[in-house]
Amino acid sequence: MGVRIHPMNTGFIKVDKGAYITMGRNYGEKVEVPDWAFLVTDGRERILIDTGMCGTERADWHHPGSYQPEGHRIDERLRGLGIGPDEIDAVVFTHLHWDHCSNMKLFRKAKFYVHSKELRFALDPHILYLKSYESKRLGISPPFDGVEFEEVSGEYQLNRYMLLFPTPGHSPGHQSVAVETDEGVYVIAGDAIFSDENLEPDEERGLPFTPMGRYVDVFDMFESMERIFRMADRGRILPGHGRCVGRRGHYP
Repeated sequence: MGVRIHPMNTGFIKVDKGAYITMGRNYGEKVEVPDWAFLVTDGRERILIDTGMCGTERADWHHPGSYQPEGHRIDERLRGLGIGPDEIDAVVFTHLHWDHCSNMKLFRKAKFYVHSKELRFALDPHILYLKSYESKRLGISPPFDGVEFEEVSGEYQLNRYMLLFPTPGHSPGHQSVAVETDEGVYVIAGDAIFSDENLEPDEERGLPFTPMGRYVDVFDMFESMERIFRMADRGRILPGHGRCVGRRGHYP
């Protein structure tokens, strides 16, 4: 068996399209987007990219109208693939926003990988991002509280087929994952490329893609998007909240 990527939708989030997806356009339009986590395996190793979102009550607190359907929690999704939490060898986090790292403590035997800049910011976020990281300053406990991480910086070759590389902008220490498969290199983008629309050219501004709307640094965001397009073979990009991801049950 070659390397295979299994997308798993862990729920649905309602966002303002202009604020999160299409920078400068569609403000006030509410859209529902899926929340993806990914299992990457070569038949021996089992590696998760992100652990997805939380249950409905907490998700609705973050973004009213968001929800996690029955059976969509990350361990339930894995069970559908015949895999239990203790069979996961490693978890790579693109970033530590609430909808990408919930339920991480279910994976007791896995090593957790995160970019060092992301971890520092997550542990002491700016006041504008307290909710995104479920900061203790809000009287709640974030999913990563007390967790030991393997911190990476720059590019990091996790194994023979998986490269972690920095894609800051959406968050300070965001990283994406390039996966070599028999079909070519796929990039699991996390939220460095948010949704389907970001993959399309912005013809009005003469840009090869549509910049996303949610970022801490607009220039880092743009450069990271450029890098992802260069890294992926023939547009093989899997956005963190793209409906296009669900067109196939696995890649390749």
